[in-house]
Amino acid sequence: MVELQTPQLDTVFHALGDATRRRMLRALADGERTVGQLAQPFAISLAAASKHIKALERAGLIRREVRGRTHHCRLEPGPLASAHEWLGFYERYWTGRFDVLERLLRAELAREDAREGARKSSAPPKKGDKQ
Repeated sequence: MVELQTPQLDTVFHALGDATRRRMLRALADGERTVGQLAQPFAISLAAASKHIKALERAGLIRREVRGRTHHCRLEPGPLASAHEWLGFYERYWTGRFDVLERLLRAELAREDAREGARKSSAPPKKGDKQ
């Protein structure tokens, strides 16, 4: 079983569990941003944005650099890659389950088509139909 550095993964998934932090990460995927730029799309204070950023930092998802009085943040993809690898292990399970579901649904559709075909062929002819 895949157990990649469980404490780090716990912190990563905790950080990713918040929609605001996920949107911040998405913004950082486009390039470096200041704390103010990260906070701007949300109706939150800079202090609240800073708390979100600290959670992302603790998870290792971002790196913050202070230049003068401005804090610049950039994405650190390593922990996301670890989370992706962990999820990839379970993807095999879900892919297999979806394959089974697809086969079941196709079989059900074929049975319904066969019933519909049998119903049409056994129905009495309509007035004006040629036999």
